[in-house]
Amino acid sequence: MAISDIKKIRLKKLEQIKKAGINPYPIKTKKTHSIEQALTEFDKLSEAKTEVVLAGRITAIREHGGSAFINIDDGKNKIQGFFKKDKLGDKKYQFFLDNFDVGDFVEISGSLFVTKRGEKTIEASDFNILAKSLLPLPEKWHGLQDVEERFRKRYLDLIMNSEVRDKFRMRSKIVEELRNILNGQDFLEVETPILQPIPGGALALPFKTHLNALKMDLYLRVSPELYLKRLLVGGLEKIYEIGRCFRNEGMDKHHNPDFTMIELYWAYQNRDGLMDFVEKIMIDLIKKIKGGTKFTYEGKEIDFKAPWKRIKFGEFDFEKEKANIIQPTFVVDHPAKMAILSKAKEDNPKEADRFQVVIGGIELINGFSELNDSSEQEKRFKSAKIETERKDKDFLEALQYGMPPAAGLGMGIDRLVALLTDSHSLREVILFPTMKPQK
Repeated sequence: MAISDIKKIRLKKLEQIKKAGINPYPIKTKKTHSIEQALTEFDKLSEAKTEVVLAGRITAIREHGGSAFINIDDGKNKIQGFFKKDKLGDKKYQFFLDNFDVGDFVEISGSLFVTKRGEKTIEASDFNILAKSLLPLPEKWHGLQDVEERFRKRYLDLIMNSEVRDKFRMRSKIVEELRNILNGQDFLEVETPILQPIPGGALALPFKTHLNALKMDLYLRVSPELYLKRLLVGGLEKIYEIGRCFRNEGMDKHHNPDFTMIELYWAYQNRDGLMDFVEKIMIDLIKKIKGGTKFTYEGKEIDFKAPWKRIKFGEFDFEKEKANIIQPTFVVDHPAKMAILSKAKEDNPKEADRFQVVIGGIELINGFSELNDSSEQEKRFKSAKIETERKDKDFLEALQYGMPPAAGLGMGIDRLVALLTDSHSLREVILFPTMKPQK
C-alpha cells in the first residue's frame, strides 16, 4: 500500500478518535513509572499487584482472538502489553484495534505479570492515546541502499535501531567522563565566541556571515585557539573548551563541515609534559568507558596501555603511512613551517615542539608548546603569508602584555567517539551530519 494511502487511513482514525471525545495529543500523561523502573522493580510491583501507568511508542501489535499483545518502547527500554477483551470490555477493546497503529504513543494502566513464556508484561485495565502517528514506520533498515536515508532521517534511524540510540548515549558518556577527568585535574571549562571578526587559530577556509546590527562581516570559528590563549594572558592557568567549529572544506569519513572539538591549554607546561598528561587521561577515559585498556576498532584490537610509542615525523611518509598506525602513537617534531603557532625546538629551530596522536589510522590529537613571543609570532604570520584580514592584531597585542609558557592541544570529539564506538564514519556519530539535499 502506498504511504499516501496509509496516511489517509490514519487521518480517518484520527478523526474517529476526536469524534469519541478524546484528545489525540493530550498535554498531560498519567505515567507513574518509566519502563526501566517497572522492569527493575518488577517482582515487588507484581507481587503487590500495584497498578502502574507506563508510556511509550507502539512498535508491534499482535491480535489473537479476544486478546492482543503489543510492544511499547520509551526510547530506552521496552515491555509487552496485554489487552484482553473480557477485561477492557468489547467496545473499548475494539476501539483500540480500530484506531491504534504501530508508531502511536500510548499510556497503559494495569498490573504486571509474567506470561507462560516468561515474558514480563503489563495487563491493561485502561489505555489512552498520547500522540497519533500519521506515517508508517519503516519495517527495517537494511543494506547500503538505506545508509543515506538513515542520516537524512535520523529520527527514524533512532526509532528502528536501538544500537544507534546506544551509540549516542555512549557519545554523551564519553564527553561527560572527559569533563569529569579534566575538572578533577583543576581545569576550568570556558566558552569563547563562535562568531569571530577574524577566523584565527587554523588556516582552514571559514564560513562567512554578516551581522546586520553592527553592519560587519563575521566568521564561524575554525578554532577557539586564539581566544583561549588570550585567557592565558589574563591569568587563567588551566582551561579547556568543548564546542562546535566550522571549516568550509572537504567532506569524507573523517571530516564534516561542522564538528565538535576540545581545546585545552595549560600554563607553565610544555609539549613533553602535555604528552605524558594526554597518555594518562586517555587511559583513564578508556578504562571508564570500556572497563579496561583494550577495545576493537574495525576488526583490530587497540590497547591504550602505557607507554605509547613515539616516532619522529621526518622518519616516515606521514600521509601515506599513518593508516598503518593502529596502536596509540605520538608523532613528534614536525617541520616548524607546519606549525606557525608552535614554539620551535631549542636544539633544532627547523622543527616544531609539536606532537600528534594517531590511533587506528586516525589523527586524533594535535598539540604543542605554544609560541608566546609576539615578535616571532608576527614574523610567522608574515612568512606564512597570512592574509591581512586574517592577521589578528589584537591577539598579537595581547601577547605583548605577556603570555606564560604553555602547552595546548586540540582533539576531535567526533573522531574520538567514532573510535570508541567502532564507527567507520563520522556521520555515524554526528546526529545530523551535513548532507547534500535530495533532488
